[in-house]
Amino acid sequence: MRWDGEALQLLDQRLLPLEEVWVPCRTASDVAEAIRTMVVRGAPAIGVSAAFGMALAARAGADLARAADELKRSRPTAVNLAWAVDRMLAARDDLVREAERILEEDVAANRAIGRHGAALLGGSSTVLTHCNAGALATGGYGTALGVIRAAIESGKHVAVFADETRPYLQGARLTAWELQRDNIDVTLITDNMSGHFFQQGKFDAVVVGADRIAANGDTANKIGTYTVAVLAQAHGVPFYVAAPLSTIDPNCPSGAEIPIEERSAAEVVEMFGSRVAPEGINVRHPAFDVTPARLITAIITERGVLRAPYGDALRGIA
Repeated sequence: MRWDGEALQLLDQRLLPLEEVWVPCRTASDVAEAIRTMVVRGAPAIGVSAAFGMALAARAGADLARAADELKRSRPTAVNLAWAVDRMLAARDDLVREAERILEEDVAANRAIGRHGAALLGGSSTVLTHCNAGALATGGYGTALGVIRAAIESGKHVAVFADETRPYLQGARLTAWELQRDNIDVTLITDNMSGHFFQQGKFDAVVVGADRIAANGDTANKIGTYTVAVLAQAHGVPFYVAAPLSTIDPNCPSGAEIPIEERSAAEVVEMFGSRVAPEGINVRHPAFDVTPARLITAIITERGVLRAPYGDALRGIA
């Protein structure tokens, strides 16, 4: 994302990897629409974008409460969205500068997450990741991919397997694109291939991001993450969640209380505008699932690595 002083410019993630198109957002409504339609996605990136949406509303003299409500309703699961909007509502300084601070803090947090997480990987590791928790999903650098980048920068050799992440294909379109551009060893697999490679002993670790972490450590992330966590436990592979503190929701007791967004059936029955399922078929499309805390080896934050019992660890770090 880029702030040019007049508009928030967002790289349209719906068109990657085939096209690189920047979408200008000049109002809070523009930002809300970009979040809702997934021009921008990823919990930290959504939060930063919403902060600039509030800044745009303030510059235009718009009703901040109304802008805040519209932005919060754009996507319900990622807690970073409400966190950023509430912080902007409470800010006393220039809101553009506050949004810029949120962006700067996010990048710094990602780099700190990367440093802490890199220490958990061996000198030569193969890591499985799911969805996209990289620079595209954040203000820059990434959370899960930040761990991988930091490990490589420290001299370790890390190969990455990226789940395709159906139905929206964030792994195929975004994670593979990011890592390939950085010349990081990446192999793309479909979601239903990961069990085969776990069985072969291919993975040394799983590292994923998060959209919301409940007070007990239950974690919501892109649909399919829970399946990967179950496979990791079954094969004795550590499962790490990398996320900034802004992703922690202390007011949400457990994963059962996390709102799970249901998205359009069209994203399931169509692929790049071509229908791949029968007309009239019943469809369910939860965009996220919840991984219970008992399946998580550690949660990597900018302040360090947290381990169970997560209730105590999360309270201690907040």
